[in-house]
Amino acid sequence: MTVSPRTCPSARPTAAPTAHRRVRPTEHPTARPHHRARTPDGGCDPTGRRPRHPRAACTTPGSAPGSAPGPARHDAGALAARFAHQLVEVLTGARPSGQLMRHTSLDGYGQLASLVRAGALRRGGPADRPRLGPVHDRSPSPDAVEACVRVDLGRRHHMVAFRLEQRGPAGQWQCTAVEAR
Repeated sequence: MTVSPRTCPSARPTAAPTAHRRVRPTEHPTARPHHRARTPDGGCDPTGRRPRHPRAACTTPGSAPGSAPGPARHDAGALAARFAHQLVEVLTGARPSGQLMRHTSLDGYGQLASLVRAGALRRGGPADRPRLGPVHDRSPSPDAVEACVRVDLGRRHHMVAFRLEQRGPAGQWQCTAVEAR
């Protein structure tokens, strides 16, 4: 007995197998990409869509097309948050200060080392883990970020402030000033 669409409405009609090319989800015209779209120059399209014109460049506010793109506002905040976590780990003794040497200028490393020696962020006890509040940052210029964060250590509260500047021909971000109270 053969099942036909009349006897069983959910049955599919039997047909000769056709050769279909399997389409990957990212190749499908209506599929959304799982990652951010890239522009032809290798930059990231902040909207997540592909550029309409192949020569469309990814620019950030305040940068001219064709110039080296500076950090977007959300990138400066993320950079400040990542550096704040690493800085607090150094100041509390959970990380050696030498790990931040390549991310600090000579003056910045001198300030960091003196804060570590003075014990600026001393733990109240062995069980006290530092808790960071929100990182507040601002960009006084396109190549600088100033940030501060509140650090809770047990019953004590501290403030850590630092300045990051883009330096050198590669534009690497370096900490140029650190202060903790």
